[in-house]
Amino acid sequence: MWSYPTSFWLGFSRAVTIEELDPLPVASVQESGQIKQRTPLRYDRTLQYFATVIFGDAESVLKASEILVKVHSRAIGTDPVTGRRYDANDPESQLWIHLTAWHSILYTYERFGPGKLSAEEESRYWRECAIAAEFQTIDPERVPRSREGVPQYFEDYRPQLVGSELARDMFQFLANMELHSIPHSVPYAIRWTINAFISRAVISTFPRWTRDLGGTPQSRVTDAVVTAATKPVVRVANWSPRVKLAVIGFLSPRTRPVLTPVFRDIDPVEKVVYTPAEARGKFGFDTIPAQWAALTAKTKAKAYEHNHHDPILEFADAQAS
Repeated sequence: MWSYPTSFWLGFSRAVTIEELDPLPVASVQESGQIKQRTPLRYDRTLQYFATVIFGDAESVLKASEILVKVHSRAIGTDPVTGRRYDANDPESQLWIHLTAWHSILYTYERFGPGKLSAEEESRYWRECAIAAEFQTIDPERVPRSREGVPQYFEDYRPQLVGSELARDMFQFLANMELHSIPHSVPYAIRWTINAFISRAVISTFPRWTRDLGGTPQSRVTDAVVTAATKPVVRVANWSPRVKLAVIGFLSPRTRPVLTPVFRDIDPVEKVVYTPAEARGKFGFDTIPAQWAALTAKTKAKAYEHNHHDPILEFADAQAS
């Protein structure tokens, strides 16, 4: 499912847009300025991280998750809307982002792709979601394990979401993400055309109440038309691994090396499956909550300056060193 075209074209866009309705994460990204200032880079690195966790070898996943918690350790401050303290490593914020991503990948796959998973497939999907949560600060016991549990989580979380001016600005920016994330070497007219199609497809997946909060109205007629038009496009794209790799390489150069073995059906060098605990023991990594606690105790992190240009911390490649 994660290798199906809906994941990186539609599911990812849906997730990162809806996430901005939580005032704490949106305050964090607004203060750092990286989404608007370095949109293609942010898109590239986020896709790289998710692809590494899903498809990478155990050591690379542990390295990537360690880097992520370090990057997040400086995304701290006070939300100007609620007055609450934000921390990008906060387990509640991380759970919201994690579940929004996994739910969006599933939702767009079922809406535009092959259709609903079987009960067995879906049960496995949410088990894997809980495993992936262990590579962030999330308590995996908080992760729902069923289709019914995930909507209930969102319903319970909904009172915390805010359609502030800041949230709407970021929501609308990301709802048109292809306009900004496609490399700017591509002529604007082409980016605009691609975005006009994909953004409407993404918006068609939003619940009505999120459209209201985010200020992105769209008629049911448009929803129906764009859904019918999108299905054959993604199915044709899925027939050719070469096309999928070309698109990934164009949009996210850092992700291409991670997905190349997947799309080309290349077997792993060593067919060993570790649990997160086994992998940490073998390769010498602490749990992510322990890493976060150590970072917090060791030093008083300096928050990112607004629109900073700090050097990036590169995620490990999918192939372990």
